[in-house]
Amino acid sequence: MNLNWEFIISNIPLYQKAAWLTLKLAAGGIVVSLILGLLCSAILYYRVRGIEKLVRVYIEVSRNTPLLIQLFFLYYGFTKFGLTMSENTCAILGISFLGGSYMAEAFRGGIESVSKIQIESGLSIGLTKIQLFRYIILPQAFSVTIPAVGANCIFLLKETSIVGAIAIPDLMNLTQDLIGMYYQTVESLFMLVTAYLMMILPLSLCLNWLERKVRYAEFGN
Repeated sequence: MNLNWEFIISNIPLYQKAAWLTLKLAAGGIVVSLILGLLCSAILYYRVRGIEKLVRVYIEVSRNTPLLIQLFFLYYGFTKFGLTMSENTCAILGISFLGGSYMAEAFRGGIESVSKIQIESGLSIGLTKIQLFRYIILPQAFSVTIPAVGANCIFLLKETSIVGAIAIPDLMNLTQDLIGMYYQTVESLFMLVTAYLMMILPLSLCLNWLERKVRYAEFGN
């Protein structure tokens, strides 16, 4: 199979621009989803009355509906209520809405892995619930949640391929445009795959390194 390298080289700047936009959207969505997931997991852990049920409903709705439908609801549905937002804002909110539920489950698993003895010990020395969560529960849960949180980060980065459906010039949208204009399908898909590999592979390696470091510290190796 012979690739049209002239076409590939001439369109590298377009893919660079689209890749930066994709990374910005993914980074924004991941940061917000981490905060949202941590908040939701704390609410579920402490069984906050009145809010716990809402969090459970949010998690079920988020995890059991496609991101594409969520984006369409945010982008088109909110206009019925007089609320409009830019495409990029809508994309970040959509990624955050989806990612928050997955992060919440990841954090919840890590939090529940902390032994009751350590929690009772913290309470016995007079720590408040907030201090207990900050100084005892969260640090120990961190090492347990890294694999799941890392997998969710990679998952959300890949899910950015959906945001082109609301006219965002991301990598997928650019690839579809180039295929439609020049019919260079193989070359366009080759650049698309290469771009995602260049983003996801370093992230995966960094997360694997971080996981090993934390595990070594945990077990004293």
